[in-house]
Amino acid sequence: MTMLIDAASWACLVAGSFFCVVGGIGLLRMPDFYTRIHAASVTETLGAGLLLLGLLLQAGPTLIAAKLVALGLLVFFASPTAAHALASAAMTRGLAPLLAPREDTPSKP
Repeated sequence: MTMLIDAASWACLVAGSFFCVVGGIGLLRMPDFYTRIHAASVTETLGAGLLLLGLLLQAGPTLIAAKLVALGLLVFFASPTAAHALASAAMTRGLAPLLAPREDTPSKP
């Protein structure tokens, strides 16, 4: 049973690390602010969740596990909220998405 928990823990840790690296690459490679926010928030939330799940499996039923659950809830709620706040602030300041049509150009029928 211990070997199964270790294997599941390592799978979660490796997958979480992969998603965090992909989110970092997406943050560097995406063309505009909004797609960068999307790439970072979605993959980093999933990556951090998987990393915390892998650590939770290693911790077992201890006080450390309760702290990891609290940290996971914080990340789960704070990361999407922060991404939404950043996107909302950018829209309020007038930052248009890269692929949005301009208002002064006529649209094609």
